Amino acid sequence: MMKIRGHEDFDAKMVPKNPGVYLFRDESDTILYCGKAKNLRNRLSSYFVNSDRLAIKTRQLVSKIKKIDWIVVRSEVEALLLENKLIKQHTPKYNINLKDAKTFAYIAFTKDKFPRVLSSRKTGPKIESFGPYTDGTQRRELQKLIVSIFKLRTCRTLPSRACLNYHIGICTAPCIGKVDEAQYQKQVENARVFLKGGVEQTVEMLEGQMHQASREMRYETALELRNQLASIDLLSKKQIVDNERNYDQDIIAFKKVGEKVIVVQMGVRRGVLLGKKDFDAQYQENFEQEFLKAFYASNQIPREIILNEECWADGAEKAVLEKFFANIRGAQVSMIVPLKGEKKSLLELAEKNIEVNMEHDSALTDLQNALNLPALPLVIESFDVSNTGDEHIVSGMVRFVNAKPDRSGYRKFRMRTVHSADDFASIREAVLRRYKRLLDEKAKMPDLILIDGGEEQLNSARESLSSLGLALPVIGLAKKREEIYLPDLPIPRKFDKNSKMMLLLRKIRDATHDFSLGYNRKRRQMKMREEFAQKNLEKAQGAS
Repeated sequence: MMKIRGHEDFDAKMVPKNPGVYLFRDESDTILYCGKAKNLRNRLSSYFVNSDRLAIKTRQLVSKIKKIDWIVVRSEVEALLLENKLIKQHTPKYNINLKDAKTFAYIAFTKDKFPRVLSSRKTGPKIESFGPYTDGTQRRELQKLIVSIFKLRTCRTLPSRACLNYHIGICTAPCIGKVDEAQYQKQVENARVFLKGGVEQTVEMLEGQMHQASREMRYETALELRNQLASIDLLSKKQIVDNERNYDQDIIAFKKVGEKVIVVQMGVRRGVLLGKKDFDAQYQENFEQEFLKAFYASNQIPREIILNEECWADGAEKAVLEKFFANIRGAQVSMIVPLKGEKKSLLELAEKNIEVNMEHDSALTDLQNALNLPALPLVIESFDVSNTGDEHIVSGMVRFVNAKPDRSGYRKFRMRTVHSADDFASIREAVLRRYKRLLDEKAKMPDLILIDGGEEQLNSARESLSSLGLALPVIGLAKKREEIYLPDLPIPRKFDKNSKMMLLLRKIRDATHDFSLGYNRKRRQMKMREEFAQKNLEKAQGAS
């Protein structure tokens, strides 16, 4: 182990020239960064010679290095494999960490005697997974179709009697012996073929069954099969399909903006474009390689990775990366940077998505500059109140992350202390309850709070925040003139209504209004149902 008190203590002669893995540690011996090198001496020297040319994040790392470890291996591929293992084991602070990226669900079969079909966000030895599917609605439609066509069970444990699915004809009921293991496994195999892209085989099978049912004058069965064929056709039209391709691809586009890199990944599985994932991270040396290794540490590796720029120094380094991914995948992997044709068109689609992300970033940057916010408002939470007179007094809160709605973060508040149409008191209660809970949970606070209303609504929210000892950025957006109210400024500020910043704020405000109104409407409907049920009960009691 080499000890480093300052950069002048680095002695390149102490470092071997072999391929290997190096570990940077701080003064408490915590691993800060794990990297691989074809030549350890050359790679480590690059951190301490001309360090002023390094990216900001890398300079921060170098300033904290107190000890350097290295492990010599026989080849660069071995170095990549060892680096991958050590990063998973230690999760160093300065390695790219994508664990907070949104994970998408798979359709899976359990490995039981009679497998059941389910959705899962994890893969593992106990299930057989297909996907992932980035579009949740599409995945649910597909899973429903699988159950309907192939009649697979969905129950967690085999019941002692047949459930509703058997009685409506979408399960063959292995629970009561209506199907034997061999026949049920054939159903599973047909579903497996369909999920792997064998749409044509499934369509042929269903068409044959439909014609047979029609000839036997089982018209209800024929109609059901026709509906299933229509569902497959509709689902296929929602996707980009190339029936000639029988392998998987990923399209990954990078764009460096200042000290940040925006990344879009799009998955194509057997010609079907499943959707996309968005990332952004602080730039560091060898970012593209670091990203790919981090991403594929927890995601399915396809046969082909299409990139918009090379992340290798030469052909030999490219071959090493491909061999590394092939070792993990257990099959060949190729990485390409296309210059023309369909693959280039797919890359342009990914790059277009980066442009959209940059527009969102531009709106957030404008918002930070215009309102002099202490940080880029990546997380914005917005409140509105809805009531019907003195009844059904509710508040809704929506959450936007990176200028996009985060529906899992939406919250509803049924007023507990407010019993009349008092918007100011309602705002006070909703804001107090929301951020008291975040304090109790020691959760991260938003970068900006938006209140639907003017000066008085804004002050109501500030009272609650102040009572909790919080000094969070909070603004009000008035509807009539689309003006922004800021704390301690009696006169609202006006901005171009059609600027990216104002369009974003209005989008968030309107989403909050709709969400609150929807909750109010739901409360009214519940009350009406309760009153109707009570009247029927009273009539029944009176009649008796």
